[in-house]
Amino acid sequence: MKKDKIIIYVDMDHVLCDYDAGFSAHKARHPNLTFPQSQPGLYINLKPIEGALDTFSWLFKQPKFDVYILTAPSIRNPHCYSEKRQWVEQYLGMDVVAKLIISPNKGLNRGHYLIDDCDSGKGQELFEGELIHFGHSDYPDWKTVQKHFEKLVA
Repeated sequence: MKKDKIIIYVDMDHVLCDYDAGFSAHKARHPNLTFPQSQPGLYINLKPIEGALDTFSWLFKQPKFDVYILTAPSIRNPHCYSEKRQWVEQYLGMDVVAKLIISPNKGLNRGHYLIDDCDSGKGQELFEGELIHFGHSDYPDWKTVQKHFEKLVA
């Protein structure tokens, strides 16, 4: 951990990626499956959430920040590991792929901020830093998230 930098983790599903729309489309392709997410193609085909790529790229370029993607895997889809990695390469590039962490317990990571849509369930409640609860009242979108972090670089 670089002590002179602010460590920020960013979740993927419902934060960087529009999981709901992707899941609905995937379910339509596999209507008879109880767990359509068990089939290949769900994660690689997710679309970015509005503003996610621009704000993530801005965060990533700030010399004061050390930014990672921290995402939990789907235990019902072994393809999600490779598809999430491919998604990151496609939308954010190889520099970000090197900072991709796939972990079922986000509370094991050390850092200052976790940007996540959930406040518990995958170890978020055990995270030592501050949770930026994406999609909720204080941080409903990427514009408000960026404003928060702009104050830290000013």
